[in-house]
Amino acid sequence: MKLTTKELTLFAMLGTLMYASKMIMEMFPNIHLLGVFTIAFTIVYRKKALYPIYIYVLLNGLFAGFSMWWMPYLYIWTILWGITMLLPKKLPKKWAPLVYMIVCSLHGFLYGTLYAPAQALMFGFDFKTTIAWIVAGIPFDIIHGISNFFCGMLIVPIVTVLRKMDRVVKE
Repeated sequence: MKLTTKELTLFAMLGTLMYASKMIMEMFPNIHLLGVFTIAFTIVYRKKALYPIYIYVLLNGLFAGFSMWWMPYLYIWTILWGITMLLPKKLPKKWAPLVYMIVCSLHGFLYGTLYAPAQALMFGFDFKTTIAWIVAGIPFDIIHGISNFFCGMLIVPIVTVLRKMDRVVKE
């Protein structure tokens, strides 16, 4: 996938926007726009959405440290990207917002479960300990899933802005 200079600049800015949004919302645990941006970027840029997503992941590591907590970020956002890629490109306008909100929400509800394999590998958890780790995180995943659902209302408006911006950039 060859990038134009405009795309490289745009994706750098979008990845930075993801990181900045996370930093701004850090005061609210498990409430952020990362799922919203991941889905919106994937809807508009498809495979190229991986660029801003991994710029965000890299920035997270650079500013917060490339330690063990960071390792699952290498795959956890890719899972949401992949699920979004599997959705039909032309969802009915009536259903699209709800479908995107549900996908975003499910990612939040399953975040701890998706994170668990890395925890198990890094810390040598057996199956029972991994399940206990997942269960201990359920209250946080509930907050994450509910907030992702409501934040997901921003996906369609962001997609609309990105598509308009994309047309301007291509002119």
